Amino acid sequence: MSDEQRPTKDEEIVDAEVVDEQEAGAEQPASGDEQDGNGAADQVERDLDELGETKRERDEYLELAQRTRADFENYRKRVAKETSDALARGKAEVARDLLPVIDNLERALATGSDAATHEALVEGVGLVLNELRGKLSNAGVESFDPTGEKFDPQVHEALSTQPAEGTESGVVLETMEKGYRLNGQVLRPAKVVVSK
Repeated sequence: MSDEQRPTKDEEIVDAEVVDEQEAGAEQPASGDEQDGNGAADQVERDLDELGETKRERDEYLELAQRTRADFENYRKRVAKETSDALARGKAEVARDLLPVIDNLERALATGSDAATHEALVEGVGLVLNELRGKLSNAGVESFDPTGEKFDPQVHEALSTQPAEGTESGVVLETMEKGYRLNGQVLRPAKVVVSK
């Protein structure tokens, strides 16, 4: 090799630096892959943490829903029992109030059926009827007689119709059985004859 072909000391250094940079560049993607691998692992770990938190929240909501459902079921049963008990108490109270009426009717019937006792029987039954009306009134039950009113199918039951002079069609001419209301609610509609 001639002196011209021989590389100088500076050239050798430059060539060595280029080779080092190339080798370093070849290794660079490997370290980038490691960072990508670590980043992906971190992302997976964060996703797993979020999934775990979501599962905990789901379990809390599920437990809350189950507790609410059980509370509602207990409430429904309690209300049904209280309603049943209140109904039984109401029936017992009405029965207690009507027992003296039955006693009085039995006494009236026990007086006999001869002519002398007929007047006393009628008077006794009248007293019992008044007592019974009083008990029903105290319980909020009232009778109504719609004679002369316009026929209303909500509170009247038409048994028949009759022509009536001087009366417009659809008016109650006669009440066959009185109607009864309990605090405004119809217990039994009045049975009536209606004009046609």
